[in-house]
Amino acid sequence: MPLKKFRYLPHTADIAFVGYGRSFGEAIENSVLAMLNVRFDLKKLGKDGGREGSLRISEKADSKENAAWYVLQAVLSKVDASSLMAYKFDEVKVTGSSGAVKVSGVLRFKKTKKDYTQMDVKAVTPHDFTVKHGKAWSIRVVIDI
Repeated sequence: MPLKKFRYLPHTADIAFVGYGRSFGEAIENSVLAMLNVRFDLKKLGKDGGREGSLRISEKADSKENAAWYVLQAVLSKVDASSLMAYKFDEVKVTGSSGAVKVSGVLRFKKTKKDYTQMDVKAVTPHDFTVKHGKAWSIRVVIDI
């Protein structure tokens, strides 16, 4: 049975979700996907024939938790600052371990005249942000809307 990419959780004021992956990098990919899915209508954006673009994002941190949080914040900042219609974060590479973790990947977006924004995402909150590793990796995230 394939691993679920992400799952939204009940939350009173903001939006909470868990991103899953067979690897830490895949869990980050799917967490970014869950966040972008809140921000944009990814089904319509994926079908848009606009020109595709990409942007490399790289973050260093002292722990896996901080590395994942920094990547999510960096993606959100790039989307906001450059008005990017982003739909995917892939080619994720993770190097190092606790004490010195580096995560890099490619943010994919489309240059289009249409606006597929569904909801503004203000921030990735540190509240309840957790990274766990069992049979698979999971990253629990709360985003401020």
